[in-house]
Amino acid sequence: MNFKDNKAIYLQIADRIGNQILSGTLTPDGKVPSVRELAAEIEVNANTVARTYDHLQQSGVIYTKRGLGYFVSPDAKEKIVALRREQLMQGEMDYFMSQLKAVGITPAELQQIYQDYINA
Repeated sequence: MNFKDNKAIYLQIADRIGNQILSGTLTPDGKVPSVRELAAEIEVNANTVARTYDHLQQSGVIYTKRGLGYFVSPDAKEKIVALRREQLMQGEMDYFMSQLKAVGITPAELQQIYQDYINA
């Protein structure tokens, strides 16, 4: 896995797991790889993966079964979408909108750009 400098590694791993849940690779009530398995697969310290799993568990995306490991919460997709929408609206959208305004992109142009994007 290639990591970026602008975001904590454990959050990038959480995003990857979130993407796997959203795509259906990891299914509701399905088992998530163990901390050691995932750490070996993506070549990071097991403590980093443990921090990722703790973050995802606190967010309600995964849960533990004592002695069996981590599993995807039944409503994980909805929670991931809600969390990502919140992050987008609170942080990234502000910057994006200010840039649109600065370069003079109109709402009609933005709508067309977005329509072209989703149709591609």
